[in-house]
Amino acid sequence: MIKRVKKLRLRSNLKKTLLVAACVLGLAACAGHPTPSKIQGLPERVELNGVPAFRGDTYQGGPAALASMLSQQGIVITPGLLDKPLHLPGGEADLERNMQVLAREYGMLVYPLDAKLTALLAQVAAGYPVMVRITEGSTLWAEPRYAVLVGFNQQNSTVLLRVARDRRRPVAFSDFESAWKSAGQWAVLVQRPSQLPANLDAARWQQAANATAQAGQEQAAAQALKVMAQRQKQP
Repeated sequence: MIKRVKKLRLRSNLKKTLLVAACVLGLAACAGHPTPSKIQGLPERVELNGVPAFRGDTYQGGPAALASMLSQQGIVITPGLLDKPLHLPGGEADLERNMQVLAREYGMLVYPLDAKLTALLAQVAAGYPVMVRITEGSTLWAEPRYAVLVGFNQQNSTVLLRVARDRRRPVAFSDFESAWKSAGQWAVLVQRPSQLPANLDAARWQQAANATAQAGQEQAAAQALKVMAQRQKQP
């Protein structure tokens, strides 16, 4: 009888030990696969489906990305029509500057963004696509590539890019930040004078307006400053 009681106790203790071990393993597994942290103040998922997509990877994708941004503003344009004013081929080294100058000549404001992923996602959440430059390739061969950020999914920790021949390329937050950082963390909005960015930086908007005026679009620049002044008067 005593032996039987001891066996029952041993079995009970063994079950408890196995149960504790299973719980520990379960907690370790959860720690190894944490739930993605959410960025406060932003929706879980956004996609700007209406942003035009132009498939093309020539000239670092610059003409395709700029055509997408300008078309979003109602300008009838294609990447091929931008080659000449962007001095392509031959002007690849000045592509970043020439794209901004050309956008201003169309009466747009080029508004630079802070070098933070959250700054970019805030604009997308407000309905504004963001033109970015990333690095594509490998350690043996890599080149800059211009793209348009049109969405994000916090649950999956991904952004959506219009880039090269892809209309909807999902890229992990970490991969995007790495590719963006290696290309200089350049990101801009291309806005109509009446479109104030989210989290407006007044000095930055004024600088953007001044640059548009210098490109010969004084009326657009004046409108941009007027819209900002009206916003600032609001309680």
